This record gives sequence, structure tokens and C-alpha cells, in this order.
Amino acid sequence: MIPSPDPITIPQSYETLPLTHVKVSHHPLGAPEATQVIVVTLNRPEKQNAFTVEMMDDFEKIYPMFDLDERVKVVVLTGAGRIFCAGADLERGFKGIQKERTIDHRDTGGRLALAIYRCRKPTIAAMQGSAVGLGMTMSLPCAIRIGCEKAKYGFVFPRRGLTMESSSSFFLPRLIGYSNAMYLLTTAGVFPPTSPHFGRLFAETYPDPEKVVSRALELASEIAENVSPMASYLSRELMWRNPGTAEEAHLVDSAVLYHMFTGRDQQEGVKAFFEKRNPSFKATLEDDAPPNFPWWTEIDTGRRGKSARSKI
Repeated sequence: MIPSPDPITIPQSYETLPLTHVKVSHHPLGAPEATQVIVVTLNRPEKQNAFTVEMMDDFEKIYPMFDLDERVKVVVLTGAGRIFCAGADLERGFKGIQKERTIDHRDTGGRLALAIYRCRKPTIAAMQGSAVGLGMTMSLPCAIRIGCEKAKYGFVFPRRGLTMESSSSFFLPRLIGYSNAMYLLTTAGVFPPTSPHFGRLFAETYPDPEKVVSRALELASEIAENVSPMASYLSRELMWRNPGTAEEAHLVDSAVLYHMFTGRDQQEGVKAFFEKRNPSFKATLEDDAPPNFPWWTEIDTGRRGKSARSKI
């Protein structure tokens, strides 16, 4: 089983963190302290950014930091070089996997996906190049995906004798519908991001890889400057953690909304609107969460971390 994480110490700068196969940058680049937009780059271009255990370790280290760091508003995830991610590193293979009971195993891709999913800060996947397998599934818990029209994307697991991973059996059909998901996994083919088989998985596509990244940064900056992080996070959770019926959703929505009516972000948002300026949202889950949060029963796959010290 995954042990409980150590208390999380939030760094002044993310650019100085010792990471192995992932690079973290501020936007704008070189800012001495954490910025509202953080760029996470898969950094094995010589191996087409193929996924490694070290990459999973890096994600499990940095995403809990983003979750707790109120300076960070949006994360942009991209890849170094021409390829976003070629999936799991098949050259390394699956040898050396620690022997354990099947019921205790937690797949590495799933641990990465849950790190993104559990973070209250949204991630925009700027998929500047092709992606298959785990390279695709890591994008599913992201809030937005932007693709390159010259690239190919696919869920190729059955062509490698494997099944879906990274909790993708949960995310994919909810994002694009069961019919599209069934087609993609039955054919296990690769397609351009404009293929109808992806439905609206890609929010936007561009022919130029550099435009994919620049657009993601532009969108991230616009979100960071104008959107309440707490309201955005709770809205996403209301969709992902929907209780299942319209009536049950009405009860949950009503309780959350009633609390937000008198929240400090609501007051600031309305004031900024009338004053014709960008808002300065300050609400946090620690201090301002609705009384029914979380409204779901949390599953302990390895508990999320807590901050080791006060806010910066």
C-alpha cells in the first residue's frame, strides 16, 4: 500500500526543485517566486517523454504542493520536444515490479492521474505533439486539453496486450461518451485530434505545436486573473462528484451555492464587476469551504498530504 505522505513544504521557487524527468517553470519564466501560472514539462525528449516511475514520483511530489500553494492558480502541462508523451517506457518494460498482493497494487499511471485530479488547481494539457497510452490518460483528469492538428493520439493499450489504466475507465466515457470511448478502445487506433471519435475531448486544436503551448499559457493567464480558484474547483467537483440523480444533485448544489452567496469571493467578484477591474479572489478551502464539503465519501488510496508550515 502507499504510505501516508510526509508533511508538504511549499518552496519559494518551483524552478529550483530537484526533479528527475519533469521540469517545472514559472510563467513568466525566471520569476524568483512561484507565479499564478506554473508550467510542468515532461522532460525526456530523447525518449519521446516516455513515462517512468521517476516521472510518477515527480508528479506525486509537485502536485500536492500546487494544491496547497495559494500563489498557484493554474498549471499548464506540456512535453519537451516533438512528442507530448509516447506512453509507458517499453524499453524499461515491467520487470522489477515489486511483488505484492494484487489487491494492494496501485498502478503508477493511476497515481499520476489522481495527483492531477485531486489538485484543486486546474491543469491545461498543452499536447504539442503526439500521445498514446499513458500519454493520453494523464490528460484526462486535466480541466482542458489543447491538441496539435499534425499529431496523432490514441488509447493503444489492447495493441500492447494491456487494459485501460490511470482511472481512464472512469474519465474517458464521462468526457466523450461511451460510444466514442468504446470505439477508441476497441480499435486501439491513433487519430488526429479533430477526429470525430474523440468527440470534444480536445477543447481547441492548432496546426502549429508552438501555438498549442502559447494558447494554453494565454488561457491559463486569463483564468488566473479572472476566476475564483475555490469556485472553479467546487464547480468541477460538483460535476465529477455528482451523486447520480437530478434530485440528489439539486440538494448538493443548493447547499454549496447557498454558502457561496455570502462568501468573500462572491462579494469581491461582484465588486470587481461594478468597478470594471480584475478581481482579487482570496477564499481558500481551508478557511471558506462550504459546511457540506466534501459531500462525497473519500476513498483512501494513500491519503493526500498536509502543509508542513503556514502559508507563504
